[in-house]
Amino acid sequence: MREEIKKIKEESLTLIQSGLTRDELQELKVKVMGKKGSLTALLKQLGSLSSEERPLVGQIINEVRASLEQAWDEKMKELEEQALLKRLEEEFLDITLPGIMMPRGHQHPLTKVIEEIEDIFIGMGFQIAEGPEIETDYYNFEALNLPKDHPARDMQDTFFITEEILLRTQTSPVQIRTMEKLCPGLPVKIIAPGKVFRNDDDATHSPMFHQVEGLLVDRGVRMSDLKGILLTFSRQMFGEDRQIRLRPSFFPFTEPSAEVDVSCMLCGGKGCKLCKGTGWIEILGAGMVHPKVLEAGGYDSVQVTGFAFGMGVERIAMLKYGIEDMRLLFDNDLRFLAQF
Repeated sequence: MREEIKKIKEESLTLIQSGLTRDELQELKVKVMGKKGSLTALLKQLGSLSSEERPLVGQIINEVRASLEQAWDEKMKELEEQALLKRLEEEFLDITLPGIMMPRGHQHPLTKVIEEIEDIFIGMGFQIAEGPEIETDYYNFEALNLPKDHPARDMQDTFFITEEILLRTQTSPVQIRTMEKLCPGLPVKIIAPGKVFRNDDDATHSPMFHQVEGLLVDRGVRMSDLKGILLTFSRQMFGEDRQIRLRPSFFPFTEPSAEVDVSCMLCGGKGCKLCKGTGWIEILGAGMVHPKVLEAGGYDSVQVTGFAFGMGVERIAMLKYGIEDMRLLFDNDLRFLAQF
């Protein structure tokens, strides 16, 4: 048996050093030291030896196993290092070669305009408020002085989900939710940017577009405060030489109400194609918050007053960048977007 052990050891060591691959080394280990390996088979035969010879032969087998495992581990490590070096040589990268220039991404023009509007109003002390895009009829209409039979509802072409659940047609519901949350605290001074939805789709309308609503509620708020805020906004957005004018209008949630125009940024008010010869361009709607809307938010309309305004971000972007078709803002045409 000792001769067999010696033979297995010598043959195995010779094979280990003979240039076998890693897979072949693994097969050799199983063949010699596995459950059915030649060395393991000799261990099973120890029972047939005398009691004096058995421990000596067992010790020899264990020593041979240990030496073979050490030789096998060293060879496997050597082969792995060789494989790594070969892979590194094959995957060599010449860092002196010129790189491939990747086009840089940038903000969408609507995102730029929204952030610019936010920065302007934050600079005037307003805070940003948000609300759900799927709204209830109460917050989208009734709390804003638009009862179910009000004819002004027909102007908004609403996407109804159920009779009481809808896609919001304006960000004005955020005003009611914010007043409810802050009441009776004063002042309430917020802007509410976000997506709104109406059943429109042409060169100047989209079924999904963006609005920014503004609200200021406090004691002694006047129409002149509203005009001052909007004049500051218009000059920071369109240029310091801009002027604004307020024309009487009607909105159910404000009284009095006004359409706000800005002097044409192309002709300076002289009259051109952009302003259709009038010298003025409509940019938003505004007015003093209706007493019923203040009361819906939890405030006493005798003690406090407020103003509100709302603008379409797409319209501001179209005027700011001279875009004639709103659909360009949503077509994802990189030739168009790269201009910004």
